[in-house]
Amino acid sequence: MSPASCSGDSAADAVVIGLGSMIGAGVFAALAPAAGAAGSGLLVGLAVAAVVAYCNATSSARLAARYPASGGSYVYGRMRLGDFWGYLAGWGFVVGKTASCAAMALTVGSYVWPSQTHAVAVAAVLSLTAVTYVGVHKSALMTRTIVAVVLAVLLAVVAAAAVATFTTGRVDAGNLSIRADASIGGVLQAASLLFFAFAGYARIATLGEEVRDPARTIPRAIPIALGITLMVYAVVALAALAVLGAPGLAEAVAPLSEVVSSAGAPWLAPIVRGGAGVAALGSLLALILGVSRTIFAMARDRHLPHALAAVHPRFKVPHRAELLVGGVVAMVAAVVDLRDAIGFSSFAVLAYYAIANAAAWTLTPAEGRPPRLIPIGGLAGCCILALALPSSSVVVGAAVLAAGAGIYGLRRLVTGTSRPL
Repeated sequence: MSPASCSGDSAADAVVIGLGSMIGAGVFAALAPAAGAAGSGLLVGLAVAAVVAYCNATSSARLAARYPASGGSYVYGRMRLGDFWGYLAGWGFVVGKTASCAAMALTVGSYVWPSQTHAVAVAAVLSLTAVTYVGVHKSALMTRTIVAVVLAVLLAVVAAAAVATFTTGRVDAGNLSIRADASIGGVLQAASLLFFAFAGYARIATLGEEVRDPARTIPRAIPIALGITLMVYAVVALAALAVLGAPGLAEAVAPLSEVVSSAGAPWLAPIVRGGAGVAALGSLLALILGVSRTIFAMARDRHLPHALAAVHPRFKVPHRAELLVGGVVAMVAAVVDLRDAIGFSSFAVLAYYAIANAAAWTLTPAEGRPPRLIPIGGLAGCCILALALPSSSVVVGAAVLAAGAGIYGLRRLVTGTSRPL
């Protein structure tokens, strides 16, 4: 039995799912740490992240057309490269997106109630886990509503910045110039942190068993969602840099609400905070669904305990997987810092996409292989950006991936197979 559909079934619905995942994550959470890394080179970092994300999206889309099943790169790696690489991709996705869930929950707290960030984050995770358990999922209608609200809020931010630029003299045009504080290493680190924001299209790739005509729908939805998101990010990043400058943006706790306050429209700040909360909650819900579906797929194949493949007889959801995800994310959100969560998530998800690009390389022309430069660029880009992250993210991320590989190897050693006992 497969889990019940959690989305609409058209290409437009899949695009909106991707937008809900990416826009909520990136605009409100990743700009500040990226500005701290790249300084005035933030926009260059955004462009680098977009190029790598495009390669990954193209590779994922071609693979999704060939293998329209829930699980994303877990399925692609297993089918094209072997069980171990599929398992490692799935492991990277699960641990990376678990950190993404924590980051989104912490974003809710940092905007809605900054002094109680962790408490609000835990409450948000537990509430949404309860909602998903009973089968009340993020419908296409709900996602469209969230995306519309977020885009309206972002338009207000950009408008406030534009008014400040052209009428009040509050903005220094020099804030948009690339200065000596921008370095190649800093730009690459910013790109790796911003990649966290683009990775929402992975949610589209996990919809293989939940959309109509996935071989056609998923490859169309991924690049459209990515392109729209890039345009939104670029405009908002320009507005934030113009008003706050790179140093001010790097230090901001709730950067977009600070943009409107500094632009002379403090009355917009509560609206921006509310919009950020809605966006992050929407992303959190989409992420919980995506992680639980990958755990479901891995458990169904017995790469994780088979008990996690259970589907609730009434609600038709992988309820044990959802409870596990909710519990782990709540614990992580209670103790970690938002920027640490983003760094670790980026490392693990970059590893996931590196495997996707390697899998795409093995496609034949008859199977819809992309131009060779796409998977090569994606694989190299993922490796470079992963190593450009802060050293703590690299060390912890590598250790967690190694732990996953060790579990796989131990199963083979004990049982003669990668399957659990």
